[in-house]
Amino acid sequence: MSASPAAGMTVVLLKAGRTKIRYPAALLSDDGTRVSVRAEWAGAGVRDFGFVRFEPGDVFTEHYWRDRWYAVKEVRTAAGQLKGWYCDVTRPVEVRDGELVVEDLDLDLWVSVDGSEILRLDEDEFEASGLAGRDPVAARQAVQALDELELLAGRGQLPLA
Repeated sequence: MSASPAAGMTVVLLKAGRTKIRYPAALLSDDGTRVSVRAEWAGAGVRDFGFVRFEPGDVFTEHYWRDRWYAVKEVRTAAGQLKGWYCDVTRPVEVRDGELVVEDLDLDLWVSVDGSEILRLDEDEFEASGLAGRDPVAARQAVQALDELELLAGRGQLPLA
């Protein structure tokens, strides 16, 4: 464990080896396997995906694992209303020097509040990334992680404990 609860952290999201975004977060817990943080929407302005809108003030409770190839993010409005879960397929998280470092592998899953909408996202980006050729083991892990998330969501097992 690298920090005490309520400590400030910086989430560093990498994509293809480069920093995609950095944002501040409050550490909620770190049990040595799972790290949970809370952060406000770090994007610029409103991001409308059609199935959900991320807006300034939205609060993300983000769960990362050192032994799983995904992150699960509970999304709520500033007023606390649950919007759903955005799941990123990633390499297992690394925590070092107050930073939570995670590499995005392009695949994502959206799960609506009532579970009626489970959407696999960005499979075209994943194919175009060339990961399967560069790192076939990671590519297989990524596809398996997306399949696992979809199965868990279908069973109503999000959020994950």
